[in-house]
Amino acid sequence: MIHFKSQKTRSRYGFLHIFTFFLSAVFIFISSSLLYGQNISDKSGKIIIASCQFPISDNIYENYKWIEEQVIESKLKKADVVHFAECALSGYPGTDFQTMDGFEWDILHAVTDSIMLLAQEMEIWIVLGSIHQLSSNNKPHNSLYVINPEGKIIDRYDKRFCTSGDLKYFSPGDHFVNFEVNGVNCGLLICYDIRFPELYRECRKTGTNLIFQSFYNARQKKGSIHPLIMPITSQARAATNYFYMSLTNSSAPESWPCYFITPDGLVKNKLTRNEPGILISEVDINKKFYDASAPYRKNAISGKLNSGETIIDERSMNRKIH
Repeated sequence: MIHFKSQKTRSRYGFLHIFTFFLSAVFIFISSSLLYGQNISDKSGKIIIASCQFPISDNIYENYKWIEEQVIESKLKKADVVHFAECALSGYPGTDFQTMDGFEWDILHAVTDSIMLLAQEMEIWIVLGSIHQLSSNNKPHNSLYVINPEGKIIDRYDKRFCTSGDLKYFSPGDHFVNFEVNGVNCGLLICYDIRFPELYRECRKTGTNLIFQSFYNARQKKGSIHPLIMPITSQARAATNYFYMSLTNSSAPESWPCYFITPDGLVKNKLTRNEPGILISEVDINKKFYDASAPYRKNAISGKLNSGETIIDERSMNRKIH
């Protein structure tokens, strides 16, 4: 047991104790960063994305097995964020099952906890498509959970534009979600949101660098228009707003595959349709891409719908002469 003989000695000991504690804390922080290859303050503007597809079904346990396997494989491939399709865990109402009566909420909640624990164990971000239960008799949300490498849900995006079929099962959302990974500003959208360019303009206003957009365009009839128009529409959204886009989908036939699109609107890579897989892609916001609308985009967003300055000229005002 230590006895302090004087206030001076006690003060000196207190200072040394605090200083030693400070050095220990710094040592632990540095050691942890080196051990896990993580830099908490990383603002490099670079992340590696794993865009995943598998045949989503009404079996929550089966969906979980796919998710678990793909998260582990994504970690081995050095991914920072694993991105899953719309309703990847829960299955999709109206397609995978026809009624919410008797839906196994207890199982969904328990398995979601397991995925949160998996994110913590793998030290990886997960963007998880699922259904979010509401109170009383309110219909649930069609949602994307953002799970951080500590295994915490830090936010949730709820599909804002639900189709007429969706509205039989879901309540629409009312907010945007942004989160940051390594200095990359990430946003979230779901499937039918693609039809509304106003959403993408709002994302551009918040400085979004990357959109994770989850779809469920599977179990369709052959000849469906979706495999043709969805990727092309996404390319236009990326190019006109200058952000990366990760597109995920179920791989249950008939479907279209995961795509990764760069800010110039080009398809960097894609998977094979109707087959499970993981698409590994890199985002680097320091890279420069072709951006034709850059000089006038801010003006257009603010309502100035022309470039340059307009003029007052009688021959300009009279549109019925040549």
